[in-house]
Amino acid sequence: MEENEGVPKVEFKKYELKPLPYTLDALEPYISKDLLDIHYNGHHKGYVTGANNLLTRYEKVIKGDEGSYDLQGIIRPLVFNVNGNKLHTMFWNNMAPTGKGGSKPGGKLADLIDRQYGSFEKFRKAFTDVANSLLGTGWTILYYDKETENLNISTVENHFMNHIAEMPVLLIVDEFEHAYYLQYKNKRVDFITAWWNLVNWDDAENRLRKL
Repeated sequence: MEENEGVPKVEFKKYELKPLPYTLDALEPYISKDLLDIHYNGHHKGYVTGANNLLTRYEKVIKGDEGSYDLQGIIRPLVFNVNGNKLHTMFWNNMAPTGKGGSKPGGKLADLIDRQYGSFEKFRKAFTDVANSLLGTGWTILYYDKETENLNISTVENHFMNHIAEMPVLLIVDEFEHAYYLQYKNKRVDFITAWWNLVNWDDAENRLRKL
């Protein structure tokens, strides 16, 4: 492909690493400063860099400057890195500093939980059981189905989301080893238990009310 006179310039806008909504030590003791630092400045930043490098290659393909290329070899890792960026950005906002998160949700989200699960305690157990059932690495996600007003819990392997169409995400927890191993070693169950102390229910409620 060649750019012709009068044809708009091809440009792929790049991603930016959005700042954390709190300081690196704000989630202690549940998530240590060192763990959050490596997770955010190492892994999350790496996904942003990876996505932007692949977008640069993709842009060259569209312009005809890439020469020989494997488009699938660009798209698949691009999906991985873009999802890694977006999921992590949501994950940070889904948590609040120690003392400001945890507890129980209120508002519409609490009403939906009570209607569907009977109580917050039963919902928490269901979500935790799903999270602990995840094989390998990935995420546990709370979706909202606007058609039925159901809250659906699902797991996602890696960053390749088996996303249910038209179901927005309200709440997620990262279950990659890099999210917990430095502090919790192989005890992912303990990390999930600690994470409940940080859940930002206001953020989840706001996501629900914007739908």
